[in-house]
Amino acid sequence: MKNVFTKEAKIGLVSIVSLVLLYVGINYLKGINLFQPVNHYYVSFKNVKGVTISSPVFIEGFKVGLVRDIVYDYSTTGKITVEVSLEDKMRLNKGSYITVVNSFLGGAELHIHLNTYVDDYLKPGDTIEGRMEEEMMQAIQQNILPGVEGMLPKIDSILVGLQTLINHPALTRSLEHIETTTGNLETSSRQLNRLLSQDVPGIVNDLHTITSNFSEVSSNLKELDLATTVNSINATLANLKLTTDKLNSTDNSVGLLLNDKALYDNLNSTMDNASKLLLDLRENPKRYVHFSVF
Repeated sequence: MKNVFTKEAKIGLVSIVSLVLLYVGINYLKGINLFQPVNHYYVSFKNVKGVTISSPVFIEGFKVGLVRDIVYDYSTTGKITVEVSLEDKMRLNKGSYITVVNSFLGGAELHIHLNTYVDDYLKPGDTIEGRMEEEMMQAIQQNILPGVEGMLPKIDSILVGLQTLINHPALTRSLEHIETTTGNLETSSRQLNRLLSQDVPGIVNDLHTITSNFSEVSSNLKELDLATTVNSINATLANLKLTTDKLNSTDNSVGLLLNDKALYDNLNSTMDNASKLLLDLRENPKRYVHFSVF
C-alpha cells in the first residue's frame, strides 16, 4: 500500500498541531478559554498602572472576563485603550464604567460598575469609560496622615497627663483604699454566705414554729365561747355598778357609814372618849375599883 503522506507532510502536520496546542496552552495559562464565546469591549483610561494582558475583570467580586490587549495612543497624551473580553451573557448598561483597582501584592484588577438606572445596553465593540481608583497608600497619605499628624501633639499632652495622674500619690492611696475595700467586701461576702448557710435556716425554722403556734392560738380562740364570756363580764360589771351605787347612797348601813358625816363624827367622838376613859382608868384605878377586906 502506497503511503499517502510524505515525510515532509507529516513533519508539517506535526508542526501545525504543535503550534495550535502551544497557542491553546499559552492562552489557557493566561486564563483565556478559546472555546467559550466572548464579546469584546474597549475601555479608555488615562492611567493603567498595574494592568497587564490577562488581568481579570470582575463584577461584584465575580470574574466575567480578561484583558486582551493594551494600546497607547501616541497621537495624543493621556489616552490608553484597553481591550477586554467578557462572557457573551454579560451585558453592560449605557453609562457604566470600569475602574482599575491595585492590590497590595502587586498587579491590578478591573471592576465593572453597572449603571442600573437605564435599560439601554452597549453593543460589543463599544467604548466604555475607564477610571483609576486612588491607591490605598496614596489615599492614606492624603486623607489620614494629616489628621494623624494633627493628633500627635494632643496625644503627647494626653500621655503626659496620664503619666502625671499615674504618678500622683492620691492615685496610689485610692488604689490602696480600693484594695482595702475589696478585702472588706470579700470578708463581708464570706460572713453573709455563712449567715445564709447557717443562721438563716434556723431563723426560718423558728419563724415556722412561731407561725404554727399563732395558728394554734388562733384555732383555740376560734373555739372559745366569746359570747358567753362577754355576757359574764357584762353581768359582773352590772353587779359592780349596783354595788357602787349602793355604797354611794344613804338608804343602807354601809352607805350611811360611808356617806353620813355626823355618824362619822359621833363614832370619832366615841372612840376619843373611850380612849380618854381607858387612860383615866389606868391612871386612877381606885376611882372605879374598890377593895374591902372584911
